[in-house]
Amino acid sequence: MTKSPAIYPGKPYPLGATWDGEGVNFALYAENATGVELCLFDAEDSQRESHIILISERTHQVWHVYLPWAKPGQLYGYRVHGPFDPQNGHRFNPNKVLIDPYAKAISGTIQWHESMFGYEMNHPDEDLSFNDKDNAPYIPKSVVIDPYFDWDGDKPPRTPYHKSIIYETHVKGFTKLHPAIPEEVRGTYAGLANPVSIQYLTSLGITAIELMPVHHFVNDSILQDKGLSNYWGYNTLGFFAPDVRYSSGGVLGEQVYEFKNMVKEFHKAGIEVILDVVYNHTGEGNHLGPTLSFRGIDNAAYYRLVQEDKRYYMDYTGTGNTLNAMLPSALRLIMDSLRYWILEMHVDGFRFDLASALARELHDVDRLGSFFDIIHQDPVISQVKLIAEPWDIGEGGYQVGKFPPGWTEWNGKYRDCMRDFWRGEHAMLPEFANRLTGSSDLYFDDYRRPTASVNFITAHDGFTLHDLVSYNEKHNWDNGEENNDGEDHNRSWNCGAEGPTDNKEIINLRNRQKRNFLTTLFLSQGVPMLVAGDEISRTQNGNNNAYCQDNEISWLNWDKADTDLLHFTRKLIHLRRNHPIFRRRRWFQGQPIKGIGVEDIAWFLPDGSEMSEEHWNQDYAKSLAVYLSGVGLHSKGPKGEHVFDDSFFIIFNASDIPLDFKLPVKKYGDKWTKILDTSENVVDEPIAVYKDEESIRVDSRSIVLLQHPII
Repeated sequence: MTKSPAIYPGKPYPLGATWDGEGVNFALYAENATGVELCLFDAEDSQRESHIILISERTHQVWHVYLPWAKPGQLYGYRVHGPFDPQNGHRFNPNKVLIDPYAKAISGTIQWHESMFGYEMNHPDEDLSFNDKDNAPYIPKSVVIDPYFDWDGDKPPRTPYHKSIIYETHVKGFTKLHPAIPEEVRGTYAGLANPVSIQYLTSLGITAIELMPVHHFVNDSILQDKGLSNYWGYNTLGFFAPDVRYSSGGVLGEQVYEFKNMVKEFHKAGIEVILDVVYNHTGEGNHLGPTLSFRGIDNAAYYRLVQEDKRYYMDYTGTGNTLNAMLPSALRLIMDSLRYWILEMHVDGFRFDLASALARELHDVDRLGSFFDIIHQDPVISQVKLIAEPWDIGEGGYQVGKFPPGWTEWNGKYRDCMRDFWRGEHAMLPEFANRLTGSSDLYFDDYRRPTASVNFITAHDGFTLHDLVSYNEKHNWDNGEENNDGEDHNRSWNCGAEGPTDNKEIINLRNRQKRNFLTTLFLSQGVPMLVAGDEISRTQNGNNNAYCQDNEISWLNWDKADTDLLHFTRKLIHLRRNHPIFRRRRWFQGQPIKGIGVEDIAWFLPDGSEMSEEHWNQDYAKSLAVYLSGVGLHSKGPKGEHVFDDSFFIIFNASDIPLDFKLPVKKYGDKWTKILDTSENVVDEPIAVYKDEESIRVDSRSIVLLQHPII
C-alpha cells in the first residue's frame, strides 16, 4: 500500500463518483457516521486496497473528496466508521468495504463469505455480536465510469398510452436460447438489441418493452447454497448500475455502454424501454442479512425501522426490509436514480414494484405522500410513463385504483376477472363488462382515463398463459421449498387434465382458451401488457413462482414456439393498432352520439335485445355481446369534427354450449363481416357476411368479432 498523491476537498454534489474529464469527485451521504475512508483498488488485484484515503471534508452530512489523478475504470468502495448499536438502528462496521449507493457500475457479483455479515455467524447474540473480519476480497467494487456516449440524435418515441402495447420480458431469458442470435451475446443487453430480436418485436407490433429488473442485484446466499439463483432480480443493491451479469463485454463499466446502445437501437425501431424498478427494499435483507452498502453506510438514514426496537426492520415487502421514502436521504436516492435513468440512460418509463410500500406515511398507505408529491412536480420524472404495481404485503396495501392522476396501474382486478370469466365462474357479467371497457369503477371518479389501467392476463409472477389453461395446481417442486411457495389461488383451469396430455379435445380447448384470453386482452380498453413467450405458448411446467430458475424453465424456448398462436397474436395486435375503437382515450357514454343517433356502446342478449338491469344480475349467464360504435370516437380540430372508425360487434360465449346470437337491428348496421373467431383460429380475415337481425352460431368458450364499415 502506498500513500496517494494530490488530494483536494471536492464537492458534496453530485453524490457518487463523478469523472469531469480530469479527475474524479467522490461524495457519500452518511449522516450518522463519525468517519469515512475511500478505498481504491487495482483491477489486477481487487482483494485489497491500493490506497486508503481518509475523507476529512463534510458538507450537509455529505463526505467528499476530489482526486485529480483518478480515472474511469477505477475500482473503489468505502469503509464507514460510527457506532455499532443495532438496538438504536446503527450498524457501522469499518471492517466492511461498502458499495457506493450511487455507483454507476459494479465490477462483479458477491462471493458469499462470513465476512459479508456485520455480526458473527452462529453467535448466540446473533446480530448484536460484532464481526471484525475484512470482507474486501469478497465484495464487488464500485466502478468509476466515463459517462460520454454518442447517442447520435436519439429521440424517445413518446408513444401515448392509448397507442401503447407493452411486452414484459427478461433480458437474459428472451435471447438465451435463441438460435438466430450469436451465442456470445445471448442473454445480454447486446442480444436484446440484436436485429433479430428487434425485428421480432416490431413484427409482433409491440410499442414498449418492459424489462424485469436490470439494476444490479444480490444473488441470495440461501439460493446459491441450493444451486439456484435470484433469476428475477427483485433484490436491488445498485440503483444506478445496470447489472454486470447481462453484459457481453469483459471491460470494467462495459455494461453501461451496452445498455445505452440497447436503448438507442430500440428507439430507432420506435420501441420504448420501460424498467421494472425495485425502490421499496434493498438486497440486504432483515436484521440477519449481510452488510453490503446502505446498512453499513447509514442504516437509520435509509430503512424503516421498528420504532419500539430499532434493531428490527419494518417489512412491507416480504424481503426483510423496506426503504423509508419519508426520509430525505432515501427519497433523494430514489429521485436521483429515476432522473439518472431518464437523462443519462434515456429510458422511457418505470414500473414500480410493490409501489404501495413507497406510499406509506408511517404505517398507512397515503397516496398524497411525499413520494408522489415530489414525482408530480418533477419536470423530468413526471413526463415519462409511471406504472404502479399497486399493492404490497402490508395491511391496507392493496391499492388498485387509488393511485393519483399521472400514474397507470397494473390492474390486478382485470386479471382476476378475466381468468374467472373464461374458466366459467358465475355472476361475472357486470364486472367483465366493466373491465372490458376500462374499469371505470376504479378510475373514472379521479378524472383518470381508461389508459390508467394496464390490463394483463399473466405476468412474470404466476402461471404463463399456457400453464394457466393446463394446470389447476402449482408445481413448484424445483424451487426447493416443498411446493409451499407461490400463489395457491391462481384462478386457472386445466381444461380436463393436469399438465401435458395427448387428448386432442383437451389440447384444442386449451388452444381456444389461449386465443380467448389474448383476444379479450387486446380488444379491451386500457393499455395491454403481454408477457414474453405467451404468444408462443411458453410453459414453466406448472411452476408459478420461477423466481429462482435461471434455466430452461424460465428462458424462452424458441425451438418449441407455437407458430400458430404467434401468427394469431401478431394479427390480433395489428387489428388493435389499426382500429382506434379498441384504444379509446375517453370513456364510453352509453348514450346516443350527438348528431348521429346511435349509442357509442350497447350490450345485447343472444336474442338480439338490449340487456336490462335484470339480465346483468343473472348469476348463471356466461355470455353477452357488445356493440362498439366507431362513429365519433372523440373530437379534434378547431371545428370539433368527428374521428371515424368501423363499428364492431363482439360476442363472448364463456359457457360450455354453443349459442345462436341474433345481430342487432339495422340502426346499428345492416351488413356485418365476421373477421375473428377464436374457435377457428382466424383473425382479421373475412370469414362470412351477415345481415342485421340474422343469427350467427357462436361455439362454446369462444369469441366472435364482426365488423361494420364506416357509415
